[in-house]
Amino acid sequence: MNASPAATTQPRVLPRSDEDPRELFARWQQHGDRAAREALVQRFMPLARSLARRYDRSSEPYEDLMQVASLGLLKALDRFDAERGPSFASFAIPTILGEMRRYFRDSGWSLHVPRGDKERALKVRDAQETFTNEKGHAPTVSQLAQYLELEPESVIDGLLAIQAYESLSLDAPRPGGEDDAITYGDTVGDEDHRYELIELDSTVVAVLDRLPAREREILRMRFVEELTQTQIAQRVGVSQMQVSRLLRRSLDQLRAMTQDSTPG
Repeated sequence: MNASPAATTQPRVLPRSDEDPRELFARWQQHGDRAAREALVQRFMPLARSLARRYDRSSEPYEDLMQVASLGLLKALDRFDAERGPSFASFAIPTILGEMRRYFRDSGWSLHVPRGDKERALKVRDAQETFTNEKGHAPTVSQLAQYLELEPESVIDGLLAIQAYESLSLDAPRPGGEDDAITYGDTVGDEDHRYELIELDSTVVAVLDRLPAREREILRMRFVEELTQTQIAQRVGVSQMQVSRLLRRSLDQLRAMTQDSTPG
């Protein structure tokens, strides 16, 4: 019995994992072998993954970063000219990083930042990471300026622009806290009850003018200079008993006038 056409169809031969990338590129670019292209993607996916991890500290999900890096890898595969000599990795790295920077420049910023400032900020951040990996410590502004061949002011502008990349809602829960209900807004500040003193201060200033000059001076020495009643008595030339009586009378008058001046 004759075999059916389906039985005689030869299965597609997948490239071996150890096959020379140059042969895979030749099969893809010269013959359009998509199996060879898929093998190249699998071969260089670890490169894309390592470049995506450079930005893993950002607020962007790692899955999104991997998608962008993978897109850069595909573009590099399609644009690479194997006849020109340089290795594919040396061609793919700037292509993938360029795609990542474009992604952050276009969609990753929490605040509006001009395009030139975005590009400079990303350049400064990449230089920071490279310098730290090479030298083992974070660079200073002058070291970054020398490394990037920029003016220190431009480096500072880039560092400031990086701060606009990420923002965090005050309603977001604080990580690592014992109480998950505590938000960043709960720790930023609290109601300042001293604001009430502003209104009281304006009221007191107004009623102070209604006291005799000597009593205002005694109050100033007691509550501004924080002198004792004995020290005030020596300055004014009266007894400590008189100072005490004048203070009590002045405070009673201020209290009464303040209550009359404060809206009910």
